[in-house]
Amino acid sequence: MRTTLLAIYLFFMMPIALLAQTSESESNDTAPTSEASDIQDQLSMGEDATPTVGQTYISETIGDWKMRCIKTEDGNDPCQMYQLMSNEEDTPIAEIAIFRLPEGGRAVAGATIIVPLETSLPQKLTIQVDTSKPRQYPFSFCSQVGCYSTVGFVSTEVDALKKGSAAALSIVPALAPDQTVKVIMSLNGFTAAYEKTTIADNK
Repeated sequence: MRTTLLAIYLFFMMPIALLAQTSESESNDTAPTSEASDIQDQLSMGEDATPTVGQTYISETIGDWKMRCIKTEDGNDPCQMYQLMSNEEDTPIAEIAIFRLPEGGRAVAGATIIVPLETSLPQKLTIQVDTSKPRQYPFSFCSQVGCYSTVGFVSTEVDALKKGSAAALSIVPALAPDQTVKVIMSLNGFTAAYEKTTIADNK
């Protein structure tokens, strides 16, 4: 171990040693920074990681929610509140993105929920906020990413989410129809994140 550390130390110190020898051997009239310049030219100083138009990025984290936005040309980036949910073994199971809807419809907010492909679709998705009565939602379609459920929330349901502490999402595995997989959606920061969520455009 000591030999390895010594080798690493010598590796990083080698350019400095070479520069020192060069400085001593050259006269004062010779520029001593030529090799240093060569080394500097090979180094990347990095750049700001700014998103490009059409790229998704996280603008901020509010409680247990992330604000996921899309970069636009005019700078008015639409944002949804997003959360990735894991099981007790810290394995990602489901993700949800919530957006607000324009006034005039029955639903005031919508959500896209993605679960694993091995989910039993006929068993649907169940959501229960704290100890309230659970509700079931069908799955819309599946892709290589997973199976999607597009959910609408009425105002009373959004109010329950704002006041609640957690919501349980339950699915049934296709290969184990007698079992239920449950993940917890934290509602910490829900109200603040919801207020910053963009209202979806009907167009």
